[in-house]
Amino acid sequence: MTLCAFKTQHPRKPGLGLCLASAVGLALAGCASDARLQDFSAAAGAPGAAREATFCTASYQEMTIPVGDTFAEGEQVRDYYSGRTATVRNGRVTLAPAEGSEGLVLLESAGTESGSFQWAGATVYFAVTDRFANGRTDNDWNYGRQPDGKEEIGTFHGGDFAGLTDKLDYLQNLGVNALWITPPFEQIHGWVGGGNQGDFQHYGYHGYYALDFTVPDANFGTRDEFRTLVDEAHERGIRVVMDVVMNHPGYSTLQDMQTFDFGALYDGFEKHLPPRWGHWQPESWENYHAYHAFIDYDHPDWRRWWGKDWVRAGIADYDTPPTASIDPRRGSLAFLPDFKTEATRTVDLPVFLQHKETTRARPLENATVRDYLITWLTGWVREFGVDGFRVDTAKHVEPEAWQALKRRAQKALDDYRAANPGAPLPAKEFWMVAEVFPHSVQRSSYFDAGFDAVINFDLQEEAAAGARCLVNMEPIYADYADRLNGNQPFNVLSYISSHDTNLFSRIVGNDPALQKRAAAALLLTPGAVQVFYGDETGRRFGATGSDPHQGTRSDMNWADIDSGQATAILEHWQTLGQFRDRHPAIGAGAHTLISRQPYVFSRQTGDDRAVIAFGRK
Repeated sequence: MTLCAFKTQHPRKPGLGLCLASAVGLALAGCASDARLQDFSAAAGAPGAAREATFCTASYQEMTIPVGDTFAEGEQVRDYYSGRTATVRNGRVTLAPAEGSEGLVLLESAGTESGSFQWAGATVYFAVTDRFANGRTDNDWNYGRQPDGKEEIGTFHGGDFAGLTDKLDYLQNLGVNALWITPPFEQIHGWVGGGNQGDFQHYGYHGYYALDFTVPDANFGTRDEFRTLVDEAHERGIRVVMDVVMNHPGYSTLQDMQTFDFGALYDGFEKHLPPRWGHWQPESWENYHAYHAFIDYDHPDWRRWWGKDWVRAGIADYDTPPTASIDPRRGSLAFLPDFKTEATRTVDLPVFLQHKETTRARPLENATVRDYLITWLTGWVREFGVDGFRVDTAKHVEPEAWQALKRRAQKALDDYRAANPGAPLPAKEFWMVAEVFPHSVQRSSYFDAGFDAVINFDLQEEAAAGARCLVNMEPIYADYADRLNGNQPFNVLSYISSHDTNLFSRIVGNDPALQKRAAAALLLTPGAVQVFYGDETGRRFGATGSDPHQGTRSDMNWADIDSGQATAILEHWQTLGQFRDRHPAIGAGAHTLISRQPYVFSRQTGDDRAVIAFGRK
C-alpha cells in the first residue's frame, strides 16, 4: 500500500496529505532476543544481534562437508551450483565451491527430480506493473494523463500486461513459481499532490487508487492481454497472485470530477482551470496541493461520487472517519475514502458507476458494500483463473470480510476450472496472503480469517546481516523453521525489499557484492519468500521527491542486464532460485544444523532433501 506511517491533512480535502514519516521498515527489530541467536553469533565471531554481525569472506577451497542422515552412505550427490558430483563416504563428501558461488555448495541427490510445488516454499516475484516492462508503447497515455516533463516521480511509466508476459521466461529462469502483480483495476484518471510538499503529480500508477474494480486500467492493457498474461504464466507453472484492496478506493481528482460529473467547484472558479481540468498547473508560488482551493467539498453533488452509503470521507453529508490509529477498522488510511465493509444495509451502485459507459459493474440485488466488492474482486478469478490474492491493509477490514472473500474466491476458482478443463492451471486451492504491518513470524488471528500466509516484515533487516556472512542466518533460519512447522503450522512471506519500506540495494549502500550475497540470505529462508523486482539485478533507488517511498518503485534496470553489468548478480540469483524451485523443502521443510565450521544445514520434507554448505575464510 502507498502509505506513510503518519500524516496530517486538511479534514475537508481528501488527497492533501502531509507525510511526516520516513521509511518505516528500517526500524524493525530482528530476533536478538532469541538465545540461539546470541549463542550462534558468538560462535560465528559475531557477538550480539545478527544485524551487528561482521563481514566474512567466502572461501573457494575444497572442503569436507558432513551430510548427516540426509544422504545415505554410498549415495551420489551433486552440487547444483557447479554440477560436480561426489559419493557419500563416512557421512561426508569433499567438494570445492564453484567460482562465483560466494562459497556455497548446493547438494542434492544426483538422481533427483524437481519436487512438487508447495505454497509453504513458494518464490513469489513482486512486480509493480507500471515500472517493470513496457510491452506496448501505444497504450502509455490514457484518460488525459500526461508526463510531467520533470523527474516523473508519480506519473505512469508505461509498464503493462504485455511487458509482464514478455518477461515470463526471465522469471522462469529465476526459479519464480508465483508472480504478484499490483492491482490491475482502472485507476483514478487524474492526480493528487504528491508527498508532504506537494512537489509532484501523484497518479495511481501503483494500482492502489482504484476507480473501477471491474475493468483493467487502459495503461496496463486490455482484458485479452490480462488473460494472455495469466495463461502464459500458467503454461510455465507460474501462479498469478493479484494485489487487491477492500479498504478504500482512490482519491477524488479534478479530472475525475470533470469526466464523471461529481462534486463541484466554487462558483466562478472554472475560469481558473484549463479546458481539461487535469492539466491544471500550480503557479510559481503554489504546489500541487493548491487545486483543493477550487473545490467546494460541501456541495450536495458529491452524492454523485461513491456516496455516503459506500464510504466515509468527511465531505458534504458523508460520515467523517476517525483516524486509523483510533479505529483501525473504520478509520481512514492516508485520508483515503474508507469503504463501509462492515455495513449491513443494502446499497445501490454508486451514481458515477451507473453512468460510466466502460464499467462492467451491474446492480446486485440486496447487496451490501462488502457484497459488491467481493463480487468485483472474485470476478477476476472466475474469468481469468487468478491463483491468489495479496490483500492490502488487511488489519483495516473486519475478519468476516476476509473469510467471505476467501470462500467466494475459492468458489470462483472452482468455477474457472470447471469451465476450462483443459487449461494449464497449476493451483487447485486459492491462496491469500495478508499485508499486516508490522507482522512477524507468528501464528496470529489472521490465519483464522481466511489467510494462508502473512507478510513478514522482520527479514529485511535480518538479511542485511546474512549478506555480510551467511552464518548469521542460522539462528533466524532455525527459529523460522521451528515456528512455521510447529504444532499449528502456518506460513509467512518474507522479503528484503519492498515498495513501502526500502530497497535492499539502498540499505547496503548499493554494494554489488552484498546485493549478490543477499540471494542466499533470502532464498534459503524457511517459508515463502518474495523477490521484489530488481533485487536480483541491484536496481537502484529512484527519484522520490518528498515521499520516501516513491524511489523504491524505480524502473526495472533492464539496461544493466542488456549491457552485462548485472550478469554476475543475476546469474547467482538464478542458480539459487532454480535450486529453491527444485526443492520445496528449502522453504517448507525441517531445518537441521549439521555443522558450524563449515556452516552446513539440511532441509527435508517428505522425500525432498537438500544440504547447503557455506565455506568462509
